Formats: sequence, structure tokens, C-alpha cells
Amino acid sequence: MTNDIKHLVGKNELIEHFKSVRKYSLSLISALSAEDCQLQAMADVSPSKWHLAHTSWFFETFLLGIHSRNYKVFNPEFKILFNSYYNGIGEQFKRGNRGSLSRPSLDDVIAYRRYIDEAVISVLNTAITPEIEQIITLGLNHEQQHQELMLMDIKYNFSINPIFPAYQSLKPTQVPNQQSSAAIKFINFDQAIINIGSNAENQFAYDNEQPKHSVLVHPFSFANRLVTNAEYLGFINSSGYSNPQHWLSDGWAHIQANNLTQPLYWHYINGEWFEFTHYGLLPLNLAAPACHVSYYEASAYASFVNARLPTEFEWEYAAQQHAPSNTAHTSLLLPNMADSSAAIGQLTDSCWQWTNSAYLPYPGFKPIAGVAGEYNGKFMSNQMVLRGGCVLTPANHLRTTYRNFYYPHQAWMCSGIRLAKDKT
Repeated sequence: MTNDIKHLVGKNELIEHFKSVRKYSLSLISALSAEDCQLQAMADVSPSKWHLAHTSWFFETFLLGIHSRNYKVFNPEFKILFNSYYNGIGEQFKRGNRGSLSRPSLDDVIAYRRYIDEAVISVLNTAITPEIEQIITLGLNHEQQHQELMLMDIKYNFSINPIFPAYQSLKPTQVPNQQSSAAIKFINFDQAIINIGSNAENQFAYDNEQPKHSVLVHPFSFANRLVTNAEYLGFINSSGYSNPQHWLSDGWAHIQANNLTQPLYWHYINGEWFEFTHYGLLPLNLAAPACHVSYYEASAYASFVNARLPTEFEWEYAAQQHAPSNTAHTSLLLPNMADSSAAIGQLTDSCWQWTNSAYLPYPGFKPIAGVAGEYNGKFMSNQMVLRGGCVLTPANHLRTTYRNFYYPHQAWMCSGIRLAKDKT
């Protein structure tokens, strides 16, 4: 998020965008029960109810509590319950125990959202200063991140149930075809000094995407599509999970300690492979991109096929040259399969793509001013960068400079594999 965002939109446009984003969050729980919204199957994920409350807490804390003179806090106890990790704000309820919060109820949380919405719209109907527009813009992008997280968390929370419940129903006519994929092609890129990152002049960008700076990229080759389930299955069938040759030391220790033999959500039942999805358990679609793999798994597969993962700078350079079509938010919550007509496809509409870059600050990085500056910078340790976006990402939240980041062992997020090679 830039420290000096320009006034880009009118009052009515900003209000309508606010309403639209907030409405979409509620639509994600329209098919869920209160019990569904309470689930937390591991510490890395959160209950849907908590996401709905936290995104409201964000506006209450950083907008209303500062810029609304007459604002009355909805419930003072929410300051602790729904603070995620902002130490500058104060104490937080333990992340791994969020699922134990039966109170406030889902109805109370929805009432909290309505209260916050009315208060925010009241502020926007008065005077929109640059500071107010800045925090509204940050808050809406923050909520869109949580919309993606809600869908990923719902999937994991449902996945541990042995009856494999479906979040949504899938009509027989909607089942993707098991079409075969053409072999991966590698697109060559010459050595270049390129501009990486954003100055957020005409488009929102988080502080970790800034400032724009020059990077030397050596000659490389970039895969035209993501690795498919069929290709990853070849790795499994070649004893990929029992051979340490291709694994990083930490990765090998991780799969040994956790007895991992396949990607998260894959199930081998009566001699056939299945994958758990938002639509319940489905036969593994061999043509679909391999998804929900950790950095360790992505790195091991790349080694297995004599390739590597791209750096985040190579990824951004390739995306600059082959502008992605933002086709996220298709009718299905399944990663899009490769489009044979695209020179380089699946950049933003299928799976986030692991890169071989550690999550570190760009030269000259400065967090946004104030407590909200804890948003990204303090996580720049021991995590790896993912680029692109996924089918669960709101389409108007995507951009080629976007930097996502997770720990290398994590796989519940929608993460896939893009290959690269050194150009010889």
C-alpha cells in the first residue's frame, strides 16, 4: 500500500465498491450452517465466522475508531477476539483456538458487520479525505484476501470429515472433461534488466510490492502451463516420496515426520485416485493442474523432471511479456485447465505458483505508516514467495506485481507448480 495514494475514485463509486465487496463475503457462507462457520480443523485455518468478524474489526479499528468522531464501539471485547496479529493494537486471542469461540454467535457477527457497514457508509457520505480513502482501499483489499482464505479454509475444514461433505453441489454437466494435455513447452527469455514491483500510481499495491526497482534477470526458460495431476502422479509412481534424491533436507524431514506420500486432498481408494474438492470427493482429473502442494513438493517435482522453480522476478518478467487474462471467478471452484491457445497460460486463474524466492523486502522497502504497517513487513522471515493468483482470488484483486507468501511446508492454500530452466 503506497504511503501517498492518489484520490482515484468518486464517493459514490467507492461506496458501491465497499458494498459489493462486503456483500460477497456474506455470499460465501450462504450455503453454510452456523456449525459449518464454527469449524477450525487446524491452527493455520480459521472459522468462516472469525473471517467475517475480523474483516469488520479491521474497519472498526483503522477507520472508524480514528476518523469517526461519534463512533461507538460495537463490543469492546471484540478488540481482543478479532485482532489477528497486530501487536501495536494490543492482545490477541490465540489463533489456534478461534474455533472454540462459540460466542459471539454467527447471528451476532452478522449484526456486527451490518453495524460496521452502516458506520463506514456514514463516514463515506460526509467527507472522503485521502487518509480515509487510503484505509478504505487497504481494508477492501484486505477483505478480498480473506474471501480467498475463507474458501481455502472451508475446504480444509470440510476435508477432515470422513463423509467428505460438499461445500457446493456439482451438476453432471459441470464436471470438467478429462482432456489430455499437450507436453509442456518452455518459452525462452533473454537476459535483461527489468523493472519489478509497483509504485502504486494507478493501481492498488501492498507495501511489500514496492518500490519499483531494477533487477538483472539472466537467460531462462519458462513453462507455458502448470504441472498437471497426471504429471505429478508420474512422480508418485516413480517412488518420488520414498527417494530423498530430489528433496531438500527440510522437505525430506517434513514428509518423513508426517508420513506424506501424496498431495493434500488426494485419496487412493479401491485402486483409484480421487481428490477432495469444494464439491466433495471427485475422481482425480488428470488434466487439471496439480494443486495444494507445498514448496517442498514443488521443488522435489521440479528436480525430478530436471527443471527448477522460477524466481519471483522471472515470473513477473514472463507475466509482463504475456499479459494474463484475469479469468478467475469462473462458475466452478476448480483450478482452470490449460488453454492450448495461450502462449503462457494459467498465470492468475488456476493456482498460486511457488517461486524459488525467499520472501524478503525490496530495496528501499518502507512499511505503511502507523500500526497498519504490521501488515506485511514483519512476516519477511522463513517464508517463500508465490506469484499469480488462483481461481478463488477475486478477479479485480489480481495484478502481476502481487506477492503472496507462505511457509514451505504449507499446502492447504491453492498452490501449484510452474517450472523453469536455465537457458543454455
